[in-house]
Amino acid sequence: MQQPLSKAAGGIEAVIDRLGSLTAWIALAMIGLVATNVVLRYAFSFGSVWAQELEWHLLAALILLGMSHALQRGDNVRVDLFYARFSPRTKQVVDVVSALLLIAISVHFIQLSLGYVEQSRSIAEASPDPGGIPYRWLVKSLIPLGYGLLVLQQLAHLVRLFQQQHTPVGNGAKEDGHV
Repeated sequence: MQQPLSKAAGGIEAVIDRLGSLTAWIALAMIGLVATNVVLRYAFSFGSVWAQELEWHLLAALILLGMSHALQRGDNVRVDLFYARFSPRTKQVVDVVSALLLIAISVHFIQLSLGYVEQSRSIAEASPDPGGIPYRWLVKSLIPLGYGLLVLQQLAHLVRLFQQQHTPVGNGAKEDGHV
């Protein structure tokens, strides 16, 4: 039973890792866009509603697609001052409870956002500003997608935590609970 779960966890982690690489490119595109918008605005007194809205949409994509990758890498915010002093068993309990809590919260956000996205899609919501970006529902659809990725990442994390629990110390198990 552990082998299929381990393969599934590995597949999830591979997808999250690829999306993390994509978010790095999104960040680079966003930096270029912001720099271009600033130069155009202040050097040439030229601005674009579409370009400014694209900045917001890219930021939403960066955050919503990147948060599962940050968790996978252990780049999330945690009170390491306390966590570092915990025993390996206490760290594992904290990690399991945290993963389960994040899954519950993420599922709730998914449930809340599906109606929000559908409403936006059904009315063909677009930017209210002239020259803005159409299809606003597309960026809103990143909300359930991003939280769905968080659920998948936390499920993979739980598989790794339970595998670690059954792996004898000295067989490559990490002490801090991050895989």
